[in-house]
Amino acid sequence: MKETGIINHIEIYVSNLEKTRLFWETLLIQNLGYKIYQQWGNGISFILNETYIVFVQAKKIVLEYNRTRVGLNHLAFTVPTNKIRSQLLKFKYKELYAEQYPHAGGTESYALYFEDPDRIKVEVVSKK
Repeated sequence: MKETGIINHIEIYVSNLEKTRLFWETLLIQNLGYKIYQQWGNGISFILNETYIVFVQAKKIVLEYNRTRVGLNHLAFTVPTNKIRSQLLKFKYKELYAEQYPHAGGTESYALYFEDPDRIKVEVVSKK
């Protein structure tokens, strides 16, 4: 039986599925223990335990996403140690708050922030 209150899934429409897939496979599969769950012509999902994240190619592409407006601000993932920075920089993904790394989230944790190809902020955090 599934646990009450655990997020079942998150679905995000994207402007370029191929670019999105590369970013999220690097983060989720290579670093966070997710596996590919489902694949179809215009989408892919990744699963960890009972929660999965879905990315779908948008049919109408209007690049108006702004995380400072109403809606999703960012997704945050917990890791035991934060070794992901060099890997994401190698692929030239945009790091946010680089001048504050590794304490951009405060002195009690190590936090790394990046943007995915559609500028969704992604946080990777580990406790001291």
